[in-house]
Order: sequence, then C-alpha cells, then structure tokens
Amino acid sequence: MKHRVRAVLLTPNNTLLLIKRVRPGIDPYWVIVGGKIEPTDASPEEALLREVREEIAGEAQIVRHLHTVETDTDHEDFYLATIEKWSFEDRTGPEFDQEGRGEYLLEEVPLTAEAIEAINLLPQEIAAVLREAVERGELLAAR
Repeated sequence: MKHRVRAVLLTPNNTLLLIKRVRPGIDPYWVIVGGKIEPTDASPEEALLREVREEIAGEAQIVRHLHTVETDTDHEDFYLATIEKWSFEDRTGPEFDQEGRGEYLLEEVPLTAEAIEAINLLPQEIAAVLREAVERGELLAAR
C-alpha cells in the first residue's frame, strides 16, 4: 500500500492552491499538492513539507491533520496548511519532466463550496470533505 500525503493549502487570498491536470484524452481534473512518503522522510509531516517545496517551491505551515482517504492500494493523509509564497516556475518534482504526463497548472480556487463543486477535484471524497468544511466555516477560521 502506498502512503501519500497531501497539503490542502490556504493562501492569503482566501483561496485553495491546487494543481490542474490536463492530459490527452481525459477531462481536466484538479489535485491537491503532495505525493508519496519516501524512506528518507522522517515523518509524514516532513514528507508533506518536502513535497510542497518540490511541487510549488513553497514553504507551508501545517495547521492540522484534516482527513484520511483509504483505498485498496493507497493511504492518503490530507493536512490543512497555510502558505504565503510559492513559485510554480521553480518546482523540482521529477514528475514534471516525464514525457507524456500532460500539463500541470497551478490555480487558486476561491474558498467557497460553489467553487469547489465547479471543478473536478480528485479524489471525490476529499472534495466533499472540503465543501462541508467550507460550509461550516472551518477553513477560513484556520487561515
């Protein structure tokens, strides 16, 4: 089972910082910054901070664990985090250089249930968790 970590990144603009994936033959979809825990990572939180540095050249501040999504093959821990600055042009993750992986576009999505509902955010379980958290005011309170 692969153990992954994801950062639900809240920006100073009260937006979510997400990656839009555009791949040939597939409708665009959005994912949350993060990736696989490596054997050299001291903890899931350290892996999360490394992934944020690699994927968006940013420094996140972890607020708390938000949710876990488990399938037969993956265990994904989602953390609520804040971020002040990032530079998508300075990303260093190996996936960005792989041929045939399509486009990776960094987007700020308004922190509203309607905006989250309007995009194809995967996995769908975390999209539902985020919509509910927004409706309860939990995400803005974390900012």
